[in-house]
Amino acid sequence: MMNKLKVIFVFIAAIFLTNCNQAQQSSKHSPEKKASPVVQKGEPIKKVEKSAQQWKQELNEMEYYVLREQGTERAFTGDLWDYKGKATYTCRGCGLPLFDSDTKFDSGTGWPSFYQPLNTTCIEEDVDNSMGMRRVEVHCARCGGQLGPVFDDGPKPTGLRYCINSVSLDVVKK
Repeated sequence: MMNKLKVIFVFIAAIFLTNCNQAQQSSKHSPEKKASPVVQKGEPIKKVEKSAQQWKQELNEMEYYVLREQGTERAFTGDLWDYKGKATYTCRGCGLPLFDSDTKFDSGTGWPSFYQPLNTTCIEEDVDNSMGMRRVEVHCARCGGQLGPVFDDGPKPTGLRYCINSVSLDVVKK
């Protein structure tokens, strides 16, 4: 009986990992996307509101899972964690410019990390106290897409580390 349970467990784990890998593979970035104009600090942002069905039509499974369902991609699996080109990083959901490559750094965590956003108008923060700890989650100010957490262990000048999911971002080369 125990051997049958082990076989079933291994089979289910294999299916899960295959589905995760397929979703990750289908989320590769197109580096030639166009960004929306940069929002100036203090400038109001017109919100994008769509139904879950509309988002599901526009995003692949992994993008939807991370941006709309507050999921997280596995470390070192996204295609932007080690991207080194000069670029503006935009929201995958709506194209809002969020981060600049000049503020990107290698945090060693396996996710793209930045020490500051383009400006504080383009992101919103929510405190998450689930799982017995306090985390600050960062969202796109235009479409509400979940980007990742921000921590206070980053480099100077801000001391912040915006730990962002690759699948939440697009790259617009400079």
